[in-house]
Amino acid sequence: MLKKGLLASTLILSGALAAAADCSFDLKGTDAMTYTDAAGKTVSEIAVPAACSEFLINLEHTGKMPKTAMGHNVVIAKAADVKAISSAGVKAGVKNDYLQAGDPKVLVASKMVGGGEKTSVKVPVAKIKAGGYDFFCSFPGHEIKMRGTLIVK
Repeated sequence: MLKKGLLASTLILSGALAAAADCSFDLKGTDAMTYTDAAGKTVSEIAVPAACSEFLINLEHTGKMPKTAMGHNVVIAKAADVKAISSAGVKAGVKNDYLQAGDPKVLVASKMVGGGEKTSVKVPVAKIKAGGYDFFCSFPGHEIKMRGTLIVK
């Protein structure tokens, strides 16, 4: 009986923690080739609560340029794979969101958006808990400035 009570309490508490955790982040992409937060500050790290099973990154392109000239997306991959993903993406072109179809190095990726558009991507937290994962924009050359680290806390 005591074990069942403790188990029930643990499940309720873990559910409450997940509900209390903010399992999303609003990211802005600009025509100045930067990721910023709602306050306009450059984002180089996103803290992902360990209590979340999924983490949603909402991307809004706050600029005016079309995706063919200044598109933005959010790609999640191991930091060591960013360069290879970006290189392969150039060949894939804008019609494929500058990502090689079926690239196993890409954990998840949003679609490419232009000025005034929005998109979202769900990140499975269990897959990034080990660390070493980055978020970046796969538009050619953007990964240099539009890149940061996902930290599970």
